[in-house]
Parts: sequence; structure tokens; C-alpha cells
Amino acid sequence: MTKLKWGMIGGGEGSQIGPAHRLGAGLDGLFDFSAGALDHRPEYGIDYGQRLGLGDRAYGGWQDMLEGELKRDDRVDLVTVATPNSTHFAITKAFLENGFHVLCEKPMTMTVEEGEEIVEIAKKTGNICAVNYGYTGYSLVRHMRAMIARGDIGKVRLVNAEFAHGHHADATDADNPRVRWRYDPAQAGVSAQFADCGIHALHMASFVTGQEVTKLSADTVSCIDVRTLEDDAMVNFRMDGGAVGRLWTSSIAIGRQHGLGIQVFGETGGLRWCQEQPNQLYYMPLGQRLQVIERGEANLSPEADRTSRVTIGHAEGMPLAFANIYADLAEAISARKEGRTMDKAANLYPRAEDGLRSMAAVYAVAESGKADGKWLDARPPMFR
Repeated sequence: MTKLKWGMIGGGEGSQIGPAHRLGAGLDGLFDFSAGALDHRPEYGIDYGQRLGLGDRAYGGWQDMLEGELKRDDRVDLVTVATPNSTHFAITKAFLENGFHVLCEKPMTMTVEEGEEIVEIAKKTGNICAVNYGYTGYSLVRHMRAMIARGDIGKVRLVNAEFAHGHHADATDADNPRVRWRYDPAQAGVSAQFADCGIHALHMASFVTGQEVTKLSADTVSCIDVRTLEDDAMVNFRMDGGAVGRLWTSSIAIGRQHGLGIQVFGETGGLRWCQEQPNQLYYMPLGQRLQVIERGEANLSPEADRTSRVTIGHAEGMPLAFANIYADLAEAISARKEGRTMDKAANLYPRAEDGLRSMAAVYAVAESGKADGKWLDARPPMFR
């Protein structure tokens, strides 16, 4: 596979997400970090980019990066968008329309209409638009999906997903600018905690089961009174394959750190995985003893074998999960360039359609929460 060129917008010095992307993109030697517009303050972005070795391809803004890369024969193959939520649509649209493949942080857009436009642009241009639901890159999440697909637990009856933490539970910290914006509709949109964390859990439910959410009912609440948007939500949902779903997400759950986990119960067995202990997948076949599947075991599914990076018993974390998303994208881009069929086990990266479904769910949760849990269609109009 020929080495590809990668660029990043956002994720500058001090960013929470930037280092994870740079580690993930560089881990396998499939991408060269070649260009970036890393900060909304041009001088800071240029300085940091140059310190990271980008030279004259450290740009002051994303428009400068687009203009500069279009002039080059060795332009970047993939652009990662890791900027504030409200800018995702404009940047992703511009780069897709100008021939670049894009990996956008979630949420992909701020509105359903914007999401539908991105899906249409990706189809029209033929360029890849992926969305960084990075936790789907974990090896045992991929194995969980493979087990369900091959019928190891029978028909799925129930999915229980959650993403709860307690890092916004201090009411005296509510005016902290790093916290306050998340609950401000002008900056965050119609939802806070569900749009930030809940959609990860909801997407995970669809990813592992192979089913899409059709309708939902939500109970949302602001446990800290000064907040306009929710800091806790309980969502019931139904899926197109017949599965029933339950989802809890919270930012005021003191004692929880990251709190992303999923359980799937079928006719003949159950599965459980937690992101804070990602090296174990718990499997309970009906009428048998609990089995603990370890990441790195021999002869797991091709999806798991491909994405296991270090020997059994050694921890794998979020940057390696991100690396699996980048490896998927490198395979997809290279397959297109070389005119060959993509490796099936690599064809699992989240797409623009996933980002669109998530945004439709965000709006449905916000509306249902205001309507005392009224059941609403969770699908975007173009998929109804």
C-alpha cells in the first residue's frame, strides 16, 4: 500500500482530541502528517504546525489550507476535521466538493438538513466522508459485531447502552467556560449530553447489531438548574430488526469516569463490553457458563484479528482504536486509487449516513424530552 498524505484542521496545542488523531493516523505508517490548520488563531496554528514539522504547509486557517493544497500535485489524500461542532458542515462540505476525502469528528453537522446535504455531496463526488465514532475501532467491538452477525447469540432481543460520566456534576463549576458552552443552545445546538456522548452509545448499538434505530422516546433533564440543555437523558428506542433498546447518558454521574458500555441480549446468549476494560468481551451462552474472550486470542473473527495490535494481556486504548479507523480509511482510499476491491474486514468505518442518523436522533431526543417522552420517528427524512 502506497503511503498516503494526511492533513488536520483543528486539534491544536492543548486539544483533547488532537493527539489521539495524530497517534492514530501515524501508528501504522500508512499516512504522512503533511498539512494542517490547527488553531482558529492563525499565528498559533502556524507556529504549532511548524513545530510538528509541517513547514510551509502549516496554514493559518482552513480556507488557506484548502487553497494551498489545491495548488499542489502532492495534496493531502485525507483531511480530518476536529474543530468546534458548528464549523463541521462548512469545512467538510468545502473539502468534499474540492476532491478530498474527509474524516469528520462527531457530530458531523448541527442540523439534519446539513447532514442530508453532506450525504448527497459524498454520493455525488464519490469522495469518502467518514465520521469519527472512534470507539467502533476497538478489536473486541469488531468481534462483538462479527459474533452477532454470524448468529452466536441468536436473534437480538434487547440492547442496553450507556455513556455516563460525572465530570460536569459540580454546580459551582457551571460557569466554567470549558463546561458552560456545552449547555448553551447558541453554541451546542438543541442538545448537550445526548449530542456529546449519547450518540456514541446509540451508534454503537447500531454498529454491533447491524440494525438501525427507527423510533425513540426520551426523558431529558437538567439536574443543574441553570443549564438550558440536558445533562442527563434516558432514551428508549426500537430498531428495524426488531430489537428493543435502552440508553442512559449523563454528565452528572459522580464516580463514573468515561462510562461507555454496551450489552446485547439475544435468544441464545448475551454479550457485554465496556470501554474502560476494552480487552475483555463477556459472552454468556444460554444454559452454559460465562466465557471471557480476551483481545489477542488466536482465531477470533477476521475483524478482530485484523484490529488487534499488541500481544494478549497488554492494554490497548483509544488511540489504537482510532488507528483502526485510519487503517480502514487508508485501505478504502488505496483500493479506490488502485481499482481493486476493498478488504471486507476493513470496510467498517463509520460513514456520513451514520452521522446523519445520529443528528436525526439528537433532534428526536430533544423534541421527545420536551413532549413528556412522546414516541417520535428517529430517522432522517431521506431514510424514511
